[in-house]
Amino acid sequence: MARKPSQSMRIHARAIYYFDAVRRAGSIREAARRLNVASSAVNRQILKLEEEVGASLFDRKAEGVSLTTAGEILAHHVIVVLQDQERARTEIEALKGAQVGNLTVATVEGVCTALLPAVISNLRRKAPRIVVNVVTLGSNAIPASLENGVCDIGIAFNLPRHPKLRQVFVANFKLGAMMAPDHPLAGRERVTFSECADHPMVYASDDLSISELLAPLVARSNRSVAPIMRTNSVDLMRQLATEKPNIAFLTRVGLEDLIASGELVHIPLEDKGPVWSDLGVYLRAGRSVPASIDLFLHLLTEELSSRSELRAP
Repeated sequence: MARKPSQSMRIHARAIYYFDAVRRAGSIREAARRLNVASSAVNRQILKLEEEVGASLFDRKAEGVSLTTAGEILAHHVIVVLQDQERARTEIEALKGAQVGNLTVATVEGVCTALLPAVISNLRRKAPRIVVNVVTLGSNAIPASLENGVCDIGIAFNLPRHPKLRQVFVANFKLGAMMAPDHPLAGRERVTFSECADHPMVYASDDLSISELLAPLVARSNRSVAPIMRTNSVDLMRQLATEKPNIAFLTRVGLEDLIASGELVHIPLEDKGPVWSDLGVYLRAGRSVPASIDLFLHLLTEELSSRSELRAP
């Protein structure tokens, strides 16, 4: 992820860093605040860069700024340059025997409960000077955050093939009906959507990939059903699922401890076989990653491998 570098690693023109800050902030004033410099200084650098490029880079409006077509082209170059600078910095530090770095992970909410804490704990033991920043997003918002350099690593469910992303790893999990242990369906080995439709259901909102997995099941059920709620909060779905007779549709990811303790029951959905949800790890295509990100990816894929459910070929 491109960041304001330390003074010892400011190897590019100031205008590059200021341009990137304005691009991220969407405002010259906000970028100046984040950079701890005067707005006029930022504006001068942007004007100087526009003069050198020979085109306007931002559309300036009362509510802020947005990239022009020329700005989009330059932004792609700047993202690559600053990400490669971070790679070089960490490799130089590695020559001194230090494992350092600063990386940002954009992930779906469920990963933050158990899986990601386990990865970060392992990372702290191996390389305590690597700083990890985590932001939670819906799966469908994660590709843009990778393309724009807002994050370094994306963890998302069921992303379609994307020419600007590289899938590093994928783990498989069964989509299931979550319910209280004394729910009438709790003793089943598997359930169909039609069977679940006899009970109050909590749906994931459209920005979560679960809704896309459920759509064909709803269509094939030939039933007119209405959920009691739609939400993009996995935690709210989990909470409602503990109250009989509600049912929520989720994978086991992030709910392992509650299932193990018996507070929730997870019953795989059946639709001519299991309904699979794929949890993938992504990078921006063509990205050369520094040692810090490579180590994190190694630990992350190890943890995912240990939790992934076996999927028949």
